[in-house]
Amino acid sequence: MTARPLSELLEAAFIQSRDMDASLADRLQAFADQVRAMGAVFQDSVDALVARLRDFEVGEHAPKPGEPMPSFVLPDENGHLVSLEDLLERGPVAVTFHRGHWCPYCRINTRALAEAQDQIAAAGGQIAAIMPDRQHYTARLQAESDASFPILTDFENGYAMSLGLAFWVGTEMQALMTQAGWDVAPSQGSDTWLLPIPATFVVGTDGIVTARFVDPDYRKRMAIEDLVAALRDAP
Repeated sequence: MTARPLSELLEAAFIQSRDMDASLADRLQAFADQVRAMGAVFQDSVDALVARLRDFEVGEHAPKPGEPMPSFVLPDENGHLVSLEDLLERGPVAVTFHRGHWCPYCRINTRALAEAQDQIAAAGGQIAAIMPDRQHYTARLQAESDASFPILTDFENGYAMSLGLAFWVGTEMQALMTQAGWDVAPSQGSDTWLLPIPATFVVGTDGIVTARFVDPDYRKRMAIEDLVAALRDAP
């Protein structure tokens, strides 16, 4: 019997984890566990990358609660420009950074956010997702996730870099990601192999960050219940 390609195994593991009746953290952990079971090399390399990013405090200098969230003007999946100020006119917003449509963890996260859209609206809040992929791919992720919130394109990770969230993955991870079918160059339109650290910033209508989640370990994301509570409490 011919062995299934790694990309097919990963996609099957992703679908199983995404569709679990479980918390976001449990879904993410389930996928991470399945990836590790396929062979320790990939996850060991991820662990080493995360350790290096933490050593260099990547993401530590991003806006903290009590600080203003820098403005942005970025195109959404339809090419319409969206600014932070426009969003804040409608209420508090959770600005969430994702690595790309190709990333299973980001796809799981985006689906969980979409499932919580009614809760978020009831809390008076909204979501704006940001990732470096071009609009064809952001539209694909939005449709796949049943998301009604905008997914904005951060060309060349310019906005993420201004917040201290972007980093170069390195040659080892680039090779492993390509082997897994996660070549970011086509979706970004660039072969720089820069990625953002997944992060969430809850911003009040006054433009001040009230809560944040920043972790170099892309296998972890802000809990949905924490995001909803932060939006509910934001001015």
